[in-house]
Amino acid sequence: MPKFTFVAKNNQGEVRTGKLEEKDSRSVVGTLRADGFFVTSIIEEEKFGHISSQNKWKIFSGISLKDKMMFARHLGVMLSSGLSVPRALNVISSQTKSKKFKNVLAKIEEEVKTGNTLADSLAKAGVFDDLSVNMIRVGELGGSLEEVLVLLADQLEKEHTLISKVRGAMYYPTVIFVVMIGIGIAMMTFVVPQLTAVFTDTQATLPATTEFIISTSNFMAGHKLVVLFSCIFIILFIVIFFRTKAGKRATAFFSLKIPVIKNIVVKVNTARFARIYGSLLKSGVPVTESLSIISETLTNRYYQEAFKKVGLGVQKGKPLHEELAAYPKLFPVLIVQMVEVGEETGKTVDVLSDLARFYEEEIDQLTKNLSSIIEPVLMVVIGSAVGFFAISMIMPMYSIMDQM
Repeated sequence: MPKFTFVAKNNQGEVRTGKLEEKDSRSVVGTLRADGFFVTSIIEEEKFGHISSQNKWKIFSGISLKDKMMFARHLGVMLSSGLSVPRALNVISSQTKSKKFKNVLAKIEEEVKTGNTLADSLAKAGVFDDLSVNMIRVGELGGSLEEVLVLLADQLEKEHTLISKVRGAMYYPTVIFVVMIGIGIAMMTFVVPQLTAVFTDTQATLPATTEFIISTSNFMAGHKLVVLFSCIFIILFIVIFFRTKAGKRATAFFSLKIPVIKNIVVKVNTARFARIYGSLLKSGVPVTESLSIISETLTNRYYQEAFKKVGLGVQKGKPLHEELAAYPKLFPVLIVQMVEVGEETGKTVDVLSDLARFYEEEIDQLTKNLSSIIEPVLMVVIGSAVGFFAISMIMPMYSIMDQM
């Protein structure tokens, strides 16, 4: 039998939490009601708990966030127009340009035709995250799938916009840095050897910096394959390292230590929390399950761990704002206070929506300011590199010419 995690209260305000094995959720509600308790949250572990572990390495594998956003948008419109789920999936599959997504949709369509729910079919496909799967499951159970799909599409659109802004701010410095490294390698491999011949012919005494550049250039020019494979190895190592647990842990640690980056990380994760949590609550997902989904959706390790602990605290009956307040370095005072207001007034969804918009606007301004900060820093770095090369290689040539 499936296992259910529950939170329940009685008329005296006493909170009971735990796990029960019953044939369905109604049996759990009946058992607790017989003891005088009313269920406030119930989660079937078999449906929710294992989705994340099964698809941990498949989430977003090769399917863009934009494709998923358009899928949710189009599916909602088609279902509202009266099309059946299999027919709508077939139409979307015929219109998508991605071959991989086309194959995924074909498999989902077959699963639905065999009697599986849309949510279970999406989970089985392995390319949709817990957020999408659970929102759709709640929509199917509540008979509001079309509304939930519209809500999901809006959520994915906001997520896409947010990620695009952050990535866009990093493209410029990354391109400049890569080009600078490429030019440096080309100079050391092809240009410096030509200048070295001049110094060799004159047998002049060279400064230490010039000797260092010449030695490095000789090695690179004489071992081009070694340099090439070393560059490839370093790139692959960096890419693979940052996908490992140690790499993610290091990234999360340093991103919360560097002043400018920390501000962006905190605001991005706060905005995502407010937007995702509000969407889940609005679609009818229980509070504790919503927090569990958020802990799997956010990518920063410290936020993942914080929300797992916050979820346990809320499951025991503690207010959400008190649990968030225990992590002042991760959650600004504003969000703690606003969540408290939402809990007191019963308008948590509206408050979270306002918070998400506020922080998204803050991120927009931060990314613009980041570009303004990075430009002069890059100019100083490039100028220093050019100056070092000029002093080391050009000045000795002028000295040789004066001696002649």
